[in-house]
Amino acid sequence: MPRPKPETFDKKKVVAENRRARFDYAIEDKYEAGIALTGTEVKSLRFGEGSIAESYAEVKDEQVWLINANIPEFSHGNRHNHEPKRPRKLLLHTREIAKLHGAVARQGMTLVPLSVYFNSKGRAKVELALAKGRKSHDKRDYEKEKDWKREQGRLLRQHG
Repeated sequence: MPRPKPETFDKKKVVAENRRARFDYAIEDKYEAGIALTGTEVKSLRFGEGSIAESYAEVKDEQVWLINANIPEFSHGNRHNHEPKRPRKLLLHTREIAKLHGAVARQGMTLVPLSVYFNSKGRAKVELALAKGRKSHDKRDYEKEKDWKREQGRLLRQHG
């Protein structure tokens, strides 16, 4: 019996965040996935290096891969250092992978990484979102709505 997912994930140390994703995409579902990393990649991430700004995830052969994520080479690494932009396998349950594959294939959705972080157990995790791309007019509406919500909060604080 799978345990229910928490609404917010246990993020102790956020390494990289894709802030642009929330603006460019309408986010439907969020998933927490582990990442299969080598030793020097983990060390690089612990130093706070890494970027997921241009990255995305895709489902291939019943596996999910993080593509184009940049984890720079570890400064004290030797000849066994890793390749900075190699595809990295994401660790998810089989049911979750099937669900993601169905949504991407049928509904034209995209898998976007929102953040890379270490949880309380010290494991590197990716917050993965199932999202739909926004058109430019949708982005303008989103900005207007966000500004209005901010203004509402300001008015309520002043008069409340």
